[in-house]
Amino acid sequence: MDSTWVVVAALALGLFLGAAFMVVLHMAERRGQSAANVATPSVPEGVDQVLEVLDSAGVVVDPSNNVLRASPGALAMGLVRGQTLAHQDLLDFAGRVRRTGDPIAEELELARGPFGEQTMLVSVRVARLGARFVLIVVEDRTEAHRLDEVRRDFIANISHELKTPIASVGLLAEALGEAADEPAQVQRFAGRLEVEAQRLARITGEIIELSKLQAKDALRPDEIVRIDEVVAAAVDQNRVVAQAKDIDVAVRGAKRAEVYGDRALLAVAVHNLIANAIAYSNEGGRVGVGVSTKKGAVEISVTDQGVGMAADELDRVFERFYRVDQARSRNTGGTGLGLSIVKHTVQNHGGDVRVWSQPGRGSTFTIRLPLAAAVEPQDEAGPSPASIDPAPASRGAVT
Repeated sequence: MDSTWVVVAALALGLFLGAAFMVVLHMAERRGQSAANVATPSVPEGVDQVLEVLDSAGVVVDPSNNVLRASPGALAMGLVRGQTLAHQDLLDFAGRVRRTGDPIAEELELARGPFGEQTMLVSVRVARLGARFVLIVVEDRTEAHRLDEVRRDFIANISHELKTPIASVGLLAEALGEAADEPAQVQRFAGRLEVEAQRLARITGEIIELSKLQAKDALRPDEIVRIDEVVAAAVDQNRVVAQAKDIDVAVRGAKRAEVYGDRALLAVAVHNLIANAIAYSNEGGRVGVGVSTKKGAVEISVTDQGVGMAADELDRVFERFYRVDQARSRNTGGTGLGLSIVKHTVQNHGGDVRVWSQPGRGSTFTIRLPLAAAVEPQDEAGPSPASIDPAPASRGAVT
């Protein structure tokens, strides 16, 4: 009998230990699954679709501030470089939300691109997305804040530049009336009237174009633009004028370089640089247009062998209505707005424009724009720290 109770007790103890072991295994499995969920969280369903249709720029970051998702607007605004946020202020906001759990809504000033000093005033909203992620939504409010300044500039430009041709038209009309019986004089004054009318039309058109560039965001931020197509269009627009002065326009460029922006506006900017180079070059000269890619940027350089500029003129060359050579500008019909349009177009694309020049040795204007890049959706293990390189560029020459 005693041995029977020993066997029963042993069986009971074995069953208890087996059950306890199974409970421990089950708890360990649940804890392991919970730890795996924390280490490799998944982005909530539907976030990708929301970011695709979002008017504002949207970015989702993980606990290490790696970018998991980014809308096309975020890429176009330069908020993301590689797989990380490009601005320290946004990183600080994400950290605050992660620590406190409270959403943030503030306005701040951010650099528009990696080059130059152009900034944008943005409205930023930051909040938690699920248990581990942070959602950052950025809206560009620059237009509303600079609208009043643009209106003042527009009025100042009109009063500064239009008064001269308007006065000329009035005087020529009066002279026409007095010379009604002199056909030769009538013909001469009529020709002058036509020239002044064309000048008025050019000035008015360029003032309107410049005001548009300053007054609102005229860009399609999610549109990919091929730089070789922009350069080809700009060269073609200047071909007739170049041939009339026997000037050779040579193009050597990197193919397949792409940026975000507006193809027509970029073509106008490059056209203005080429037109300036031709206007300030002597007959039989040469104008070079070069395109290269380096360090995540594309550079478009326009070089001439013209009169050049002194060092004290380089800081003013992009001012509205500033002309290096007043006499040559009058002969070529220049308005003094072309380079200002170039500057604002390039800045609106997140880039900058630089100039090198020496008297008698010509000038080189260089537009620099950030290359278009993309952020690929990452899996639950998190993004790779390596950024996506742009497509390699091939080289060729077109004359």
